[in-house]
Amino acid sequence: QVQLVESGGGSVQAGGSLRLSCATSGGTFSRYAMGWFRQAPGKERQFVAVKNWSGHTHYADSVKGRFTISTDNAKNTVYLQMNSLTPEDTAVYYCAADRDWRSGIYYPTEIYEYDYWGQGTQVTVSS
Repeated sequence: QVQLVESGGGSVQAGGSLRLSCATSGGTFSRYAMGWFRQAPGKERQFVAVKNWSGHTHYADSVKGRFTISTDNAKNTVYLQMNSLTPEDTAVYYCAADRDWRSGIYYPTEIYEYDYWGQGTQVTVSS
């Protein structure tokens, strides 16, 4: 059974930074595309960032240049470094794993493409 556990959320003032972590277990981490999504109150869950099977990264326009996704295969962990945070970044952040390997430069950005999900971690940015 694959498990994903997020950590690192919290409260921060606008302009601040946070680093989220997502530790995985029970699967072959290096063969997954790993993504981050977020869901603000009253809104649908939306794509934030992904690192695909080839190690390429892709970001939502709203976070490009501010957020960075990275992985540590030795620790089976994916990170999301978030800088220059704004109140609009307030949401529950989820990590997810897509086990269906695809060649080339393909980025899974849709919820239905992911097979495993974490429980989420709250990020609150105050102005």
